[in-house]
Amino acid sequence: MSDAETSRQAHTVRLELVDEPGELLGALEPVAEHGGNLLSVFHERGHRTPRGRIPVEVDLECTPMQFDRIVEALRDHGVNVVQAGAERYGEELTVLLAGHLVETDLSDTLERIEDCGRATVVDFSLTDESGMAGISAARVRLAAETGAVDETLEKVRDLADEKDLTVVEPLVGADR
Repeated sequence: MSDAETSRQAHTVRLELVDEPGELLGALEPVAEHGGNLLSVFHERGHRTPRGRIPVEVDLECTPMQFDRIVEALRDHGVNVVQAGAERYGEELTVLLAGHLVETDLSDTLERIEDCGRATVVDFSLTDESGMAGISAARVRLAAETGAVDETLEKVRDLADEKDLTVVEPLVGADR
């Protein structure tokens, strides 16, 4: 192995955690289990992500191989890893969803989009349903891994079909 593969270096992991007792501790356990050394934890309990979760940034020191194992363990334990080291969501897209969004559980829809592991919800806004027979519309801005836009759109389409929602997609070939 090369020095780059075995030398310890600083890494950053950005997470979204459910606001429940023990979630932060559970998210930090894989760091210790796989030989990482915590440098800092920035826990923004007063802030919420668009999905109502708490953003957490963890700086740690470990080898690249240990880092890969830590990130994999976090994902295996159901922790939403928004960013890991150099892994960034390189593409962004916005879709509109219309229909009975609240009735069909908007939180479930957003979580299932992220379950594919290749995209995250960056922002969303929901229209007021009053006076519209329960029909609402949501603008959902997604960040996707480079090359995963088509897969992300397919996931959105499948969910929309399942929940009888209408999707207005980005134009093909237009800047995302």
